[in-house]
Amino acid sequence: MEDSDFKVSEMSQESAWESFISGCSQKTFLQSWSWGNFNERMREKTWKLGVFKGSELKAVSLAVLVNAKRGKFILVPHGPVMKDKEREKEKILKALISDLKNKGKENKAVFIRISPITERSGENEAAFKKAGLREAPIHAHPESSWKLGISPSEEEIMAKMRKTTRYLVRQALKNKDIGIKRSEDVKDLEKFNQLYLKVVKKQRFVPFSYRYLNEEFQSFLQKGQISLFFAEYKGKPAASAFVIFWSGMGFYHHAALLPEFHKLPLAYLLQWEAIKEAKRRNCFLYDFWGYADPAKTPNHPWAGPTLFKMGFGGSAHFYVRTKDFPLSKKYWLTWAFEKLRKAKRGL
Repeated sequence: MEDSDFKVSEMSQESAWESFISGCSQKTFLQSWSWGNFNERMREKTWKLGVFKGSELKAVSLAVLVNAKRGKFILVPHGPVMKDKEREKEKILKALISDLKNKGKENKAVFIRISPITERSGENEAAFKKAGLREAPIHAHPESSWKLGISPSEEEIMAKMRKTTRYLVRQALKNKDIGIKRSEDVKDLEKFNQLYLKVVKKQRFVPFSYRYLNEEFQSFLQKGQISLFFAEYKGKPAASAFVIFWSGMGFYHHAALLPEFHKLPLAYLLQWEAIKEAKRRNCFLYDFWGYADPAKTPNHPWAGPTLFKMGFGGSAHFYVRTKDFPLSKKYWLTWAFEKLRKAKRGL
């Protein structure tokens, strides 16, 4: 039964939204006001919701209506965001689901998908289950991430790196043919895209469109929350990364490294310069994004990149697995399709 003390309302003040999130440790930029703006720029119907108990704001949740080939669904990316040690998670989730069910029916959505940012534990998994949510066949956003605390000095961070990683960073710093450039110029996005498409062609994965990359860059650029990093070899771009800086955290989001330069330590220096920029922006945490244990899942597509990320130090963080709430019998067709796709990808 829905708790009448909990209400969901749309929020219109960016300051109130960001102020609440600043007091929460479990968060990513996918619940930022700028990410909401990005989805709106992509012409996706978006709701910025607050869950209130009386007048007290208990959680915020960005929700997006996704127009997929197999039917519409509502996605909550890395949300809802709640304060640390929140004791009423189940009631918050029930109130949110009740509101999203109405929005889903109004917009003919087939299901609701929540990609939680809540720490994975038996207690938290149970709260999502009691709220009526079931495990999704695939993840929508990373369910685990590799993170590095960057409050210590640069010297202390480097001292805790894997010996090989530290060596390669230092070798790159000494190499006069290697250089790093940082840019907030939208004109350089085309340079990133050219590198990115070459990697896509080689590795054969479905790329984000140029429009997607451009709208994301523009949305965070308005608040000074994003930079492009380029690693050059003999003056020519060989690697690049999108890094988002938000709410005291740096996020390594998109990246590209031309295959012919894999043996050079370009990516190591690029990552180190991004970490230093995050420190300059007074960030306390650097999020390397997706994680897959190289020892337990050596064939996972993320296993190799994870091994690279782990060399910088840090630790793995696990979130409650992606959850679904069916709104229509059509959901089961999507469930079967996604289950098969996951098996084919070896995930």
